[in-house]
Amino acid sequence: MKKNTFLILTLLVGTILVSSCTNDSSADLSGIDELDEVTYTNTVKSIIDNNCISCHATTPINGAPMSLTTYENVKDAVLTRGLLDRISRAQGEPGMMPSGGTRLPQAVIDQVIAWDSQGLTE
Repeated sequence: MKKNTFLILTLLVGTILVSSCTNDSSADLSGIDELDEVTYTNTVKSIIDNNCISCHATTPINGAPMSLTTYENVKDAVLTRGLLDRISRAQGEPGMMPSGGTRLPQAVIDQVIAWDSQGLTE
């Protein structure tokens, strides 16, 4: 009986610990600045470097079809390769990026969308 109680208590505490760790708040995120103008250099590059380069390196790996290491690469991915669609898909939806990972927080996605709507400036 004591063994079952201990096991249940351990599972309950573990569940609480795991479910309480999130970074959905913009305040928890690094690299998100409230900027009037979002540019590749001041915002988007760090998002790509922190979330995409592990597969989309100079020589892409893990099935990534293209590199995202330069401004031109990322701009082209937004304009012709559906980057905004891929990062905006729901968690677990086929084609969601980062592949096999956790969906980017909406605040981060919104920064990339703002970059696009502001003209994809470097």
